[in-house]
Amino acid sequence: MSDRPDADPIRTSLAAIASLLAPAHPAVAEEVLRAHDSPHDYVSAFAGQMAERGVDEPVDNLARIALIDALAAHGLLAEFDWKEDPQEIRAQLRKLGSRPSVDPWALFEAGEMLLPTEKFLHACGRRYREIGAALAVLDIESDCYPVVGLRAARADELTALASRAGFPVQHLGTGRRGR
Repeated sequence: MSDRPDADPIRTSLAAIASLLAPAHPAVAEEVLRAHDSPHDYVSAFAGQMAERGVDEPVDNLARIALIDALAAHGLLAEFDWKEDPQEIRAQLRKLGSRPSVDPWALFEAGEMLLPTEKFLHACGRRYREIGAALAVLDIESDCYPVVGLRAARADELTALASRAGFPVQHLGTGRRGR
């Protein structure tokens, strides 16, 4: 394998994911690649943030965690607990910089607002799909749901890139899980 960074397919895929999900924020890719290229440096530089996640030394999924944290810092990801209230999910999804221009909340039925977190997130994903948008969970091997929004037409691209980077993506509302 070459010593050139661009010869590393995982690195290349991570950079492409960051570019896909945060096209106007190159700092996202910079942080993700720093975590990939220099994990000890990244953990040290983001010690407080990493401590909140129980990370005090490099872990296998560090670049994914860096992606989640950088996207969240730029308002492009919402992270939900496994038992999040549907109203809170709606409130956080409304704040996403990647939200669709058409509001999918008018499409919700009253009964959907009473669903447990996972089922409610899938209902959100279905509603987003109806207007050409998509919601996806970026798996970081945790009991939370780090959710990003993107155009539905780019969902398969995200799945392929994540697979090459070595982590699964779950597309909400479709029943599809990619690796």
